Amino acid sequence: MRNVPLADVDHVARPIVAIGTDYSPGTLLDFHSHRRAQFLYGMTGLMEVDTDDGTWMVPPYSGVWLPAGKRHRVRMNGVSTRSLYIEPVAAPRLSPSCEVLVVSPLLHHLLLAYANMPALYDENGRDGALAHLLLYELQLAPSLPLFAPLPRAPQLASLCRDFLGRPHIHSLPEDWARQLHRSQRTFNRLFRQQTGMSFGVWRQQACLMAAVPRLLSGSSVTRTALELGYDSPGAFSSMFRKVLCQSPTAFVRAATRQEEELPTIADRGDRRGSGDR
Repeated sequence: MRNVPLADVDHVARPIVAIGTDYSPGTLLDFHSHRRAQFLYGMTGLMEVDTDDGTWMVPPYSGVWLPAGKRHRVRMNGVSTRSLYIEPVAAPRLSPSCEVLVVSPLLHHLLLAYANMPALYDENGRDGALAHLLLYELQLAPSLPLFAPLPRAPQLASLCRDFLGRPHIHSLPEDWARQLHRSQRTFNRLFRQQTGMSFGVWRQQACLMAAVPRLLSGSSVTRTALELGYDSPGAFSSMFRKVLCQSPTAFVRAATRQEEELPTIADRGDRRGSGDR
């Protein structure tokens, strides 16, 4: 189904409901939640997902897993999505938190095929088999570390949000501690308690999340590295490769190649963009 409001089909007695939706650049789906769990897959463009737990950056050919009832907000930057809405009892992932998942070529084509199926599909036929295979592939999909958790302490959360807007790899923890009127030791302990990460790891995650949209929009590795405060493109590339297991150039090349190879069937159908809510 394409560009169909979830409310029209949420009641259907099937473990999965699939909807394909096209969004114009800058579309913001404000905070909302779903009764079902959701796997939101962006075939093109970039998604930024906010929850009460933090912020996820979702590049093309990746998707975000949203547990049932998880409050979230999504900013779409030229995204064509395929969403699976899954009954909680059938959810293939047990994590109570959101996850950015790698979409394999097989999962990509299953999502394309499934979006063209009726909501009330034949559970004992080919469509039912596809549904089972989709759940299995979602269970096996590896996750990407493109997440920056937000602390619950209001002042620290404010500093984190400011940093996400202007990330810099050489931002110093002692500066943050001074703004919070804490010793550096107390700050380091507080930051880990509130986010589950050390300040250095969180800072790196935030810079990586900022780098992905820059690279995919055509910014060079050198420019991206310098904008984020890295001493050299090599230092930035080393960090990128360590976390995402490929160089920035290879990452962009793979995303570009996959977008060019999109089946033309993905561009067919109604493009009214009624939204996933």
